[in-house]
Amino acid sequence: MGTFVGLLRSINVGGRNRVPMADLRALVSSLGFDDVGTYLQSGNVVFTGSGSATAVARAIEDRIASGLGLEVPVIVRSKRQLEAIVRSPPFADLDVDPKTRHVTFLAAVAPPPAVQELEALADRFGTDQFVVTGREVFLYCPGGYGQTKLNNTYLERRLGVTATTRNWRTVTALTEMAGITVD
Repeated sequence: MGTFVGLLRSINVGGRNRVPMADLRALVSSLGFDDVGTYLQSGNVVFTGSGSATAVARAIEDRIASGLGLEVPVIVRSKRQLEAIVRSPPFADLDVDPKTRHVTFLAAVAPPPAVQELEALADRFGTDQFVVTGREVFLYCPGGYGQTKLNNTYLERRLGVTATTRNWRTVTALTEMAGITVD
């Protein structure tokens, strides 16, 4: 048994791709996972169970498709993977305001040529900065995420990988829900 964090991309509590959090909890529980909890109203779910992060993501995607009729990408990280993300994040020394830091979670490792092409454009984003590490893109956006060109859609297009972005406050809240203690 392990702890997982599931991150759903492009869902809303109203309108298109509507997935109420109570339905998400019930759906994840129906797959045999335990201790299911959600954070906020934007597709963040923490639960325990067995399987690989990839297999768990696929199972949740399939159940959302069959149960709710929606095609919603799901990205899952294990407790160990999430702990590695929060233990030594880039930009931690630049600003204490969690609103300036974000993590874009990638469904797979981006192809190295795509990462190199993105890195070659680094000077085009003003004060916004990014670091691609494995299946995460760490963002520092001192002017706010709403103002950056390094948004989720841009990163998906440039890297050729499905992604979903969370602010640092959400990442740390999910970390706590997963039972990870960070100094």
